[in-house]
Amino acid sequence: AARAATPVLETTLDNGLRVLILEDRRNPLVSVQLWYRVGSRNERPGATGLAHFLEHMMFKGTPMHPKGAYSRAVEGNGGHDNAFTTQDTTSYFVNIRADKVDEVLQLEADRMRNLLLDPAEIDAERQVVMEERRMRTEDSPDGLLAEEVMATAFEAHPYGWPVIGWMEDIARINPAELRAFYDLYYRPNNAVLVVVGDVRPPGLLAPVPTLFGPIPRGPEPPAV
Repeated sequence: AARAATPVLETTLDNGLRVLILEDRRNPLVSVQLWYRVGSRNERPGATGLAHFLEHMMFKGTPMHPKGAYSRAVEGNGGHDNAFTTQDTTSYFVNIRADKVDEVLQLEADRMRNLLLDPAEIDAERQVVMEERRMRTEDSPDGLLAEEVMATAFEAHPYGWPVIGWMEDIARINPAELRAFYDLYYRPNNAVLVVVGDVRPPGLLAPVPTLFGPIPRGPEPPAV
């Protein structure tokens, strides 16, 4: 027999954070996803690659949770975490045992606004991003062709530049512009929190406003 559809519980906090919760008790697991409405389309020529670079920096620590603490907390509890950037969104996700959902929510709330963005770490990560571009694009016939096709198809549109950015832009991204990009787009009113799995929605709703509610709403990002 087909399983009855469980309704998605949806709410929006006063600061604009949209919250979607779906209960699925088939396994004692939970997936926590935080989607930010920002991608490479929100960049401009001469400053490409900011969204993807910032995705990398989201794992480089806050005053409360130093570099590496996020992934250690997840992996230490048998979980898996990762992130990806597209033209339109940047998404962070964790799959972990259900009884650790509060800990994951605390980590996500912390790094929404409290990134260190240490200049030394930015310079170190720059080399990682440049190597990623070499591997996936410049040393890949498929990647290079895809990039050329997009640049040709979207001449006067932000989809024309690659999500990872042009190499010369990656080389010159500086801490001030990365901080400005973070301050503009990493705000609760520009994000969607999604939790799916072995959770009871009314119970889960208690820690979400406690953790995310105090984070101030930011100015509405400019339309593209």
